[in-house]
Amino acid sequence: MASLAKGLAILCGFSGERPFMSLSEAAATAGLSRAATRRALITLVELGYVLQEGRAFTLSPRVLELGFAFLSSQSWIDRAEPLTRTLSRDVGESCFAAVLHGTDIVFVSCVQAPHRLMSTSISIGTRLPAFHTALGRIQLGFLDDGELWHRLRSIRIEPHTLATIVDPSALVDHIREDHVRGFSIVDEELERGLRAIAVPIVSRGGRNLGAVSVSVQAGRTTRNEMREHLLPRLNAIAAEVVASSP
Repeated sequence: MASLAKGLAILCGFSGERPFMSLSEAAATAGLSRAATRRALITLVELGYVLQEGRAFTLSPRVLELGFAFLSSQSWIDRAEPLTRTLSRDVGESCFAAVLHGTDIVFVSCVQAPHRLMSTSISIGTRLPAFHTALGRIQLGFLDDGELWHRLRSIRIEPHTLATIVDPSALVDHIREDHVRGFSIVDEELERGLRAIAVPIVSRGGRNLGAVSVSVQAGRTTRNEMREHLLPRLNAIAAEVVASSP
């Protein structure tokens, strides 16, 4: 299991900013010794998950099998994607679906509007801080108080904009309020000019599976307009996804 953990740490070290890494860079990124990193990389190359080009290493297309295995096991994503695509086309805004992972959200479906909303490019697999996104807050509300505070205390809260809520107690209050009302609106806390609304995808047994959202430019759509026009559409998507579950 220790060897598996080391291999996964190395795989997770590759990114858009680090598509290629030397042995030393991989060791530093994964927090491993050079010897342990060398052994793990040799195994990953033999298994086909990593390619070696001279002294540099890079991920091979085979790692996609790991991601697709997750996506294929989450049938709600396949049901939600065409519905969010239709909503995006109807309202002219970007629609997303994401799952909660620790203190981040991970995007599992992205339907981008023609106009760009965020400075950061969003694609499947992109991670954003859960505590400052609508997609994250509406899912964090399903955690009990102990787990919610544990995750909150494990991060350093940074003000992304002047509107970012940085007081931990205020964040928890917002999350609990959003959970009760069944939706979350986050207004320019992650990026100026970006406003988003999200609702959870909840199984028949009451388990949170993920969330769907619409993101808009703050100057074009008010919070009231989001509640009046976008919230019913998102709720309809969530209900249809659950109703069509096996």
